Amino acid sequence: MSENAGLLNVVDVEATCWSGRTPAGSVSEIIEIGLTAVDLAAGKRIGKHRILVRPERSSVSEFCTELTGLTQAEVDTGVSFAEACRILAAEHHAGVRAWASWGDYDRKQFAGQCAMTGIAYPFGQRHTNAKLVFSEAYQLQRRQGMAAALRIAGLPLEGRHHRGEDDAWNIAALVLDIVGRAAWRLTSTDY
Repeated sequence: MSENAGLLNVVDVEATCWSGRTPAGSVSEIIEIGLTAVDLAAGKRIGKHRILVRPERSSVSEFCTELTGLTQAEVDTGVSFAEACRILAAEHHAGVRAWASWGDYDRKQFAGQCAMTGIAYPFGQRHTNAKLVFSEAYQLQRRQGMAAALRIAGLPLEGRHHRGEDDAWNIAALVLDIVGRAAWRLTSTDY
C-alpha cells in the first residue's frame, strides 16, 4: 500500500493584500503556505508545516501584517514560489495526494499564480472544497468562515487566525469532524 493512501493534505495560503485597491504594478502573491497532513483512516492530524514564500511582484502592506502577522522582513527570508511548489511536490506529495482547502480561494490563487509565472501546478486534481462539504454536512443555508465553522462544530480555534499553518491545522480539525459525520467526499476539480 502506498504511503499516500488515506492521507490528505489540507492547505491554507496567505497572500499579499491591501485594505483598498491593489497598488499599481502589484499582484496578490502567496507569502505563506500552511499544510497539515491528515490520516483519514486513523482520524488524526499527523503533521503541521509552513513554507514562507518571498513575493516578487508585490510587498507586504501594513494591512496584511495586521491581518496575518507576517512582515516583509519575515517573508524576505522565504523561498521563491517555484521552490515552494517543488517542496510541496517533493516533500508533501502534493501531486499524488488528495488535498482540501476552506473554500476555493487557495486553489484559484495557486492556479493563477502558476499560470502567471509559468511554474507547474504542484497539486493533483483531487481537491475538495471543505467549506462546501461542511455546509452540506451541517445542512447550513449559508457557507461559514473557518472560525464560525469551528464554533458550530464545537472545536477550539488553535493558534492565530489568518496564519497559514494555524488555519490549515484548524481546517484539518474540521475535515476530521466531517469525516466523523461520514459526510466527507473527494471531488475532482476541473480547471
